Amino acid sequence: MPDNFSSAGFAPASATVEALFIGSLAPLGPRQVPSGIDKKPVLGRQKITRTGLAGDKQGDNRHHGGPEKAVHHYPADHYGEWRREGIEAAAPAFGENITTRGLSEADICIGDVFRFGSALLQVSQGRQPCWRLNARFDRPDMAVRVQKSGRTGWYYRVLEEGWAEAGDALVLHGRPQPDWPLARTIELLYTRTMDMASLDTLSKLPELAQSWRDLATRRIATRQVEDWNRRLHDNGA
Repeated sequence: MPDNFSSAGFAPASATVEALFIGSLAPLGPRQVPSGIDKKPVLGRQKITRTGLAGDKQGDNRHHGGPEKAVHHYPADHYGEWRREGIEAAAPAFGENITTRGLSEADICIGDVFRFGSALLQVSQGRQPCWRLNARFDRPDMAVRVQKSGRTGWYYRVLEEGWAEAGDALVLHGRPQPDWPLARTIELLYTRTMDMASLDTLSKLPELAQSWRDLATRRIATRQVEDWNRRLHDNGA
């Protein structure tokens, strides 16, 4: 795959992966909903498959995991911001598989391709915060806070399976959509919600996960923002 990142506003991004995490299923929250959010660090080389790190589990396969949400990346830098807001947490509190420093939603773009060890990953979408974060942090407003902050983290699809470990570099290999940093996408979905021209462009990005392209298409068709209440506040019913 040829390098094709743009120099307009971005430098080629790279970062060292500080840790890798995988999770087994465990009960979450007062309703004891099965969840893999309580992840633990793993040492040594790990297999990265089309559906994520080998051994990593999700309790709700309809909304979590799968090829378009194979690997979850959450910046370690964000934890300092949360602590300044009175929320004590450290990786992997957000259920991330990968943590780094120096990369954020403003630094990466939809469709960015990264070499990680021998695997090749592509940014597919941001995380849509859900009520499981409320249960995880024992705060009824945590999912809302994450959505409003824009500190959501993001997902990768796996273009090439391979092996990687903590300490390996995550190196930008291609940037097909330099005009679409993830921060712009998050702002469009949650703040500038009725910018129809931008939504139309977003709906046609081939590198964006199909579910987010469909979301943009529905919003254009209905001229309404989808109901976020169940996603943000559902208690597991």
